[in-house]
Amino acid sequence: RVSSPPNTCPSTAVHSTSEAFSRPRSRRHRIRAIVDPMDARDRVAAARIARLATVSGSGQPHLVPIVFALDGEVLYTCVDDKPKSTRRLRRLANIADNPRVSVLVDHYDDDWSRLWWVRIDGIATVHDADSVAGAVGLDTLARKYAQYQSKRPTGPVITIERLRWRSWSARTQAGGDEKS
Repeated sequence: RVSSPPNTCPSTAVHSTSEAFSRPRSRRHRIRAIVDPMDARDRVAAARIARLATVSGSGQPHLVPIVFALDGEVLYTCVDDKPKSTRRLRRLANIADNPRVSVLVDHYDDDWSRLWWVRIDGIATVHDADSVAGAVGLDTLARKYAQYQSKRPTGPVITIERLRWRSWSARTQAGGDEKS
């Protein structure tokens, strides 16, 4: 089933994965996945910010912006020294209750043919900053963010592994038909 708010283009409708490709659509309104997995990986690696989604033990969702770095098949983020209302962060408690998380990297443009998103689902683990995994994560983050080179975070490091990638792009492939 397609759900599309009134007065919106069908290409902005929400589709299940199987529906998006099971019905023929006009070329103008066809939805496709980013075909090349390396394209999705490159977009994620180049992004400066993402959103981390966690869920509490009781099913309450929680979404926060994060900085992150991807190294092979592990995504790293950490609790840094930016001001926070508390050091007992909900994301850490949620991961302790339910380690399944999602990370969303996306791009918005007023030209909607340039929209894209990549979602990475995985299993999160929280590590002390001075542990081996924490040090590797902080080194990886410092290579991407100069702020972490000058002031290394002292908070916990979150590793996300067993990554499952999903992606979407509004842009058609240059010079030809879309492929899915």
